[in-house]
Formats: sequence, C-alpha cells, structure tokens
Amino acid sequence: MGCYVLDFQEIDQTQVAVVGRKGALLGELSWIEGICVPAGFCVTMDAFQRILAEAPSIDDRLDRLSRVRPDDREAIRALSAEIRRALERIAIPEELASAITRPLARLGEQAAYAVRSSATAEDLPTASFAGQHDTYLNVVGPAAIVQQVSRCWASLFTERAVTYRLRKGFDHRKVQMAVVVQQMVFPQAAGILFTADPVTSSRKVASVEASFGLGEALISGLVNPDVYKVRDGEVVAKAVAAKQLAIHASPAGGTEELAIEPERQGQPALTDAQVVQVAQLGRRIEAHFGRPQDIEWCLVDDGFQIVQSRPITTLFPIPVAGDREDHVYVSVGHQQMMTDPMKPLGISVWQLTALRPMYEAGGRLFVDVTRELGSPASRAGLLEALGRSDPLIGDALQTILERGDFIPTLPGEGPGGAPAGGAPAPIETDPTVVAELIGRSQVSIAALKRDIRMKSGSALLDFILADIQELKRILFDPQSLQVIMAAMEATWWLNEQLQAWLGEKNAADTLTQSVSRNVTSEMGLALLDVADVIRPHPNVVAFLQNLEDEGFLDELPTLAGGQEARDAIRAYLDKYGMRCVGEIDITKLRWRERPTTLVPIILGNIKNFEPGAGKRRFEQGRQQAWKKEQELLERLRVLPDGERKAEEAKRMIDRVRTFAGYREYPKYGMVSRYFVYKQALLEEAERLVHAHVLGEQEDIFYLTFQEFHDVVRTNQVDAQLIRQRKDAFSSYQALMPPRVLTSDGEVIAGAYRRDDLPAGVLVGLPVSAGTIEGRARVILDIAQADLEAGDILVTAYTDPSWTPLFVAIKGLVTEVGGLMTHGAVIAREYGLPTVVGVEQATRLIRDGQRIRVHGTDGYVEILP
Repeated sequence: MGCYVLDFQEIDQTQVAVVGRKGALLGELSWIEGICVPAGFCVTMDAFQRILAEAPSIDDRLDRLSRVRPDDREAIRALSAEIRRALERIAIPEELASAITRPLARLGEQAAYAVRSSATAEDLPTASFAGQHDTYLNVVGPAAIVQQVSRCWASLFTERAVTYRLRKGFDHRKVQMAVVVQQMVFPQAAGILFTADPVTSSRKVASVEASFGLGEALISGLVNPDVYKVRDGEVVAKAVAAKQLAIHASPAGGTEELAIEPERQGQPALTDAQVVQVAQLGRRIEAHFGRPQDIEWCLVDDGFQIVQSRPITTLFPIPVAGDREDHVYVSVGHQQMMTDPMKPLGISVWQLTALRPMYEAGGRLFVDVTRELGSPASRAGLLEALGRSDPLIGDALQTILERGDFIPTLPGEGPGGAPAGGAPAPIETDPTVVAELIGRSQVSIAALKRDIRMKSGSALLDFILADIQELKRILFDPQSLQVIMAAMEATWWLNEQLQAWLGEKNAADTLTQSVSRNVTSEMGLALLDVADVIRPHPNVVAFLQNLEDEGFLDELPTLAGGQEARDAIRAYLDKYGMRCVGEIDITKLRWRERPTTLVPIILGNIKNFEPGAGKRRFEQGRQQAWKKEQELLERLRVLPDGERKAEEAKRMIDRVRTFAGYREYPKYGMVSRYFVYKQALLEEAERLVHAHVLGEQEDIFYLTFQEFHDVVRTNQVDAQLIRQRKDAFSSYQALMPPRVLTSDGEVIAGAYRRDDLPAGVLVGLPVSAGTIEGRARVILDIAQADLEAGDILVTAYTDPSWTPLFVAIKGLVTEVGGLMTHGAVIAREYGLPTVVGVEQATRLIRDGQRIRVHGTDGYVEILP
C-alpha cells in the first residue's frame, strides 16, 4: 500500500511529485519560523494513482483525448465529462477513505476545512494553471471531505483544465493530482501580497491587496480590493475601494455572498500598521524561498495566517552586477531587433564579440549605462544617441533622471566603456572606401573557412576564440565606423536642414532608395530573381507547394526545370544562407539548415510579381531618388543664398548614396563568420555524441563557449546543468524584455510625449516617409507569411532575415525598432512607409483589418 496521507509537518518543497506544487509549498511554509499556516495534510499522488487503477477504462479515453485539437471544444467537452464521471463514480476503497479521515480525529472531525486541488503542473514558470482545478471551502464532516477529495481528483479533467493542457503541450498522463485538506480560517479580511510590485516589477516595493471576508471575493474578481504599496517599512501609496460584497462561510457549509453595510463599504480593510506587518511577513517568506512571492493571507484575530505562497513567474529577472550599487540597464535586443531569448552559447559568443561588457538576464543581454547617465560629460550624448535610436528608451532614461532618486551625479566623469578616441573623424565621399572594406572582409572570411577545416578538439575552440578577435577588429575598424557615421550624420543633416529650409519632412527617406552595395536589400531583390527561374515550371511550383521535409533540394532535379530551380536556390543559399530570424544568436537555425523557410516567400513572389520585378524595383527606386534630388536642389537654388545651400545638400546626398548601403555589411560579415563557427562546433559536438559524452548535438547550445571548451578538453559534461538550462530557456520564452530595467527590478516604460496627433491612433516612431492604406497582415513567424501585393506587414520586430518579405508589401509596422535599425534602413531603401516602436501593435491590430500607416508623422490609424 502506498503512502496516502502526509501531514504538513512531514512535507517540504522538494516533494512536488508526492503532494503537488501547492501542497509542497504549504508544507515548506509551515517550517518557516514566525509564519502561521493553518494546520492540515495532503492526500498524496499515491492515492490518486490508486483511484486511477480502479478505472482501467480511463486509459482509452486519455488516448483519445491526447489526439484532440485544442480548438475542438465539442470533443474536449464530451471526453472530459466522460472521464470526470468515471472518476466520481469510483467507490473509494475503505483503507484509502480511512487514511484520509484519520487525521481529522486529531485536527477536529466537525471542524471546517478547505479542500484544494494540488497538481504537479501548477505554478510553473511557463504555465500557472491558475483557476484550472477545483477548491471547496467550509467542508464539514469526514464523509463530505472524502467526497470533495474525489471531486478535486476529477477536476483534473474539467474542460478548462484539459484545454489549457492541450494548448500548453502537457501530456495528460504526466499531470497528477494530490489534494490539500486544511483547517478553514474565518477572517475579518483577506487578500494577496506581492513581494514585488506587479505594475513596475520593483523588488523594493511590496503590493498588498485586501478585502473583507474570505479572499475568494478578491481572487474571483467580485470586488475591487484596497491596494497598498509598501517600501522600506512604510505605506507609500494607498487606494481604498468601495467594497460592496464579501464572501463568508455559510452555516450550511460552503460559502455565501453577503452585502457589506453601506457605512463599512468605504472603510479600509487593513490599518497601515497591519499592511506593514503583512508586508514584513512576505519579506520573510521571500527570503526563505529566495525569490519574489505571490502570497495569499488571512487576518484572523489581529494575526495573519498564510494559506498559500508561490513564486511570481511574470517578473523579468535582474542582471547580476555583483555589488549593491544602483544600476540602469538598457536592452541590447531592442537595438539588435531580437527580443526573443538567446541560448547560453549564443549569449556567450555575442558577449565575446561585443566591445563593452554585457549582462545576461532572462536569456537577454543588457548594457549598464549608469556611469554615462551619472556623468554630465556623457549624459547628453547618451540620451541623444539612444533617443534617436528608440525614443521610448530615451524617454525612460530621462524619466529616471527626472526622478532624481536613483542616479548620483558624477562630476568630471567621462563616458564609461566608450571606444578610445571618441567619435570617428570625418571621411571624404569615396566609393572605393566601401569596396575596399567589403573586399577585406571577404578575404578574411575566406581565410577563416580555409583554416578552420584543419582544427578539432581544444585547438578548434582556441582557433575560434582567436578569430573572434579578428571579427572584432573588422567590426570596429575605425574606417568602417567612419563610413557608417558619415551616412547617418548626412541623413540627419538632410532631414533637419531640408525641413528648416523647405518645410520638407524626412526628405532623406526618398533620397536613400536603391543605394548601392546594400547587401540586405539586395538579398530581398535576389529572391525575386529566384522566383523568375522557377515561375516557368508549373510542376516545380506544385512540388514546392506540397513540401514535406528539408531534403527537397535533392528531389528537385527529377522534375522538368527542377535542376535550374535547385541551382538558383542553392546559389541564393551560398550567398545568404547564413541568415535567419534572430541571427545574432549563433544557435538559431539558418536558412541553409532549414531552406523550407524560404519556400513560402518564393511562392509568394511567383504569385505576386511579373518576371524581372527585382531589377525593375531597384531601378524604380533609383529613379525616384534621382528625381527627388533634382527637385530639392532646384527648390533650394531659388532661396536666399540658394547656391550654397544646394551645394551643401548635394554633398550630403552624395555621401548618403555612397555610404548608406554599407550600414548593412558589417552585420552580414559577422553572421557569415558565426555560421562558420557554428558548423565547426556542431561537428565537434557530433564527435562527443558518438563518444557518449553528449546526448545530442544541440546540447552544446545550453553551454557557454567556455563551458563547451571545458567539455571538449575533459570529455565530461554536467547533464543536470543542461537540463536546468533547457527548462530556464523554456520559461524565458514567456517573458518580454523591458527596454530599460533598474537593479531594483523596476521596469521603466518610456512614452511618446506628443500632442500633435489625432485621437485614438497608435503612436510610434516615423522611420520611412509616406502614407499608405491597406490590409494588415499580423505575422509573428516568417515561415507562416502569406502576403498579397499591397498588404501592410505588422510584426514584433524585423531583422535582416525579414527583408525578402519587404518586396511584397506596401508598408510596415513593428513593435520594436529605431531610426537606424535594419528594418528602418531597408524600408527607406524600398520606399515603404514605416512606423516602428508601436507598443503592442500585434495585439491592438487584428490580422485582416484595414489600417493607414503615416510613415512621415509616426502613427497608425485602424480604419472602419
């Protein structure tokens, strides 16, 4: 016979597999000194397994349930009801019923109890299961308790719980159900305590929510609670709600809603002293568990009883600085157009590549800008640079400064971590400079490809480490930075001066169309050329429309026209196959590794364009830029001092058109090297798989570069560490990184401070001029893109890998972006009206809605 019942005093947080997560945490809470937990016990997983064994017919139903689609509500409703009825009909064996009721002799047979579900898959970082399983309050008598335990087991298969598991990908057989039986308390007030502010995420601020009676009124949303904020042992903010209802225990068992007397409705549920007291208890619990907690409490006879505590899983982690100083962190992902989490190998390679220290948190990287903000010598430059790039980051940093309580001023301090020599010196407009920079990069990559073939083992890791220094030398070549800055400064000059002289907003947007040597915009047009090769062969098109695996390139030559199609796709992959979404993470699958990613885009190009569209598109943009240049120069010449103004403008236009395209090349060169590194590292990983050191090649993605170096050197790996890293990465995927984060964990949200816009519009940053109206296509996965000519792409962010889609759209809206990020640069070159940095655009705009994008003024209208 299994162990069917455990008292709280026999349980700690390691026993999730025995008593479920809720039961394990309650057991752990009961051990904390100074924390009062109502007495109780847990009916274990062994008891649940015993009940399942009494109903073998459930196996078949579980098999059928596992094959149901999450959106098939009728099938879920029918099957889950069958399983619940089957469980509830099972007669509980005598020895099991006796085990459940035996503790009641000690706790009080006629006392009232709460009977609460405690599943193994509750309060997880990726799935809370909040409200999915049943709780029964004020249950009196052994027979009633046994009955409600049975109903808790059955609640594992409520329609809502089954649907939730299907959507989250949980195996129904692997989720088990224990049950908590706990003495009821009848509080004057109850509520929730968050030991970190759920609004700002500040770990220094606790948030207390309180209402009269049982906490179920608050949890179920029946009442608006009083809300208190506590910092450093003081109530710093308070909002007392009008509380019209309370839930109390019913004399007949269960609970009932009761109206609160009018004179009490506006009274606070707690005194300030009680708020501070419960916050202090929360800090004690938080310290015990080592992370912020979501705590349910009850006020009984002027003392607090804790009835549940679980980790807050929605908080973004804080970068670890290793000191107790205040720090301000800025997201790297928002600058690099990659806000998804990165795996440890990707993070460490990017850190090795970077010029300044970067801190990891939640699978994302951040830079510490505290010194620059604190120094008058560097503050203005930092705010201007980041504000131009992303106004929301700039405004968030300005908000921190204006509060005056976080960043100390450091007189005389210069910018920390800035490149030696300061800003790059001016450079003359000379196209041979760009050609030489690209040529040197190509020669270096060719040498890398040649030399890395001869390396293996520790020598390979040492070789890559040395080559990263060569990559940094190329990335941060002063001449390369001169070219990039020259184009950016000329762009800013044109926009500012032409608006001042002619009233022309964002004139540089048209002037940068179809510039030369832009490897990213060329990549998008080149896929139109691939479509031209495939279009004349209907059988190849039909084959591509029904692909089943990544081996399709080898099958193509068996079709008429297939050889030409394969050669065209392979030539494209030879030049651009190292790219992919989130390409700064070396672990991401590249187009060369998953060429099917490109097939929907190629098919879209075949459907939406005529032959020769790539060359026509480039020439059309070049002509528009030339005509705009002539028009602007003519208008300038008729102004006072017009010849000088026209001459200056012409010099800047030439500089933009000569240098702007190179902006995209350093990242292309970096990603090209990353792919060479990745292929070599995976070959080394394969050797370790054959030697039974690693379970699979991709295990190396969950090790840092140095950790993998150690594995190669020792032929030993910490398999548990890899499992933990995989779990952590999975949890990070549910988090959205903030643009700006403090060492208190506070997320500082910037705002667009503009009062010149129509009401009800979605505000963002204008990065490519023009106004366009069309159908919004909300696309989060490039492989699922299905675009028609004239569509407007709405997505979270675009890095260079999204460029092939740009040829098919008429406008672009993104949640993340800045003036000089890759998507903005390419949008201008393609002449696409674009607004970036539109908060929650993919949620506020529905797929298929008609929208109007104001790329000149920076806002989006949702049309009727």
